[in-house]
Amino acid sequence: MTITEQSAETEAAEATCCGRHDSPAAASDDESPETPRERVNRRWNEVLQETRVAQTGVQILFGFLLSVAFTPLFRELETLDKGIYVTTVVLGASATGSLIAPVSIHRFLSGQRMKDELVEAAGRLMMFGMVLLALTIGCTLLLILRFVVPGVLAEVLVGGVMLWFGLCWYVLPLRLRRRAERRARTQDA
Repeated sequence: MTITEQSAETEAAEATCCGRHDSPAAASDDESPETPRERVNRRWNEVLQETRVAQTGVQILFGFLLSVAFTPLFRELETLDKGIYVTTVVLGASATGSLIAPVSIHRFLSGQRMKDELVEAAGRLMMFGMVLLALTIGCTLLLILRFVVPGVLAEVLVGGVMLWFGLCWYVLPLRLRRRAERRARTQDA
């Protein structure tokens, strides 16, 4: 089975993983329709661009986290704060692994005519990596704010920031997706 045949057969399955915006109903009437090969190539290029943005952020944050352990104040941290630090570093390393994995997968599968599977796996790894990145940022904030802000205020501020991430990164895109699906259904009816 060729990649274009696979793409046409798996289009409905791909819609469940970050691909609903690629459905034919989402295209405007003015645009010429994409072939399955063009669509998978476009989606792969989009994944690469998204990966570049996320990788830069996670790598800068991870580099900062690694340097913290070598500062004089690190020895003065309480046991809880050292635990938060270790958790943060492990989350940062995991986020880095998830966000760089699409590159490795592409290297191993290049030329195997598996771009559909590659795009799907990369999309899932990106989503998982973004969750890990959000948790890394939240733990980093918690570590810093517990050192700077007295009392429970640090936890409250971190909770607010994590809520904001959830709204911006997950709730808003899902709402926009549902709105587009409703609009497509009413246009089809």
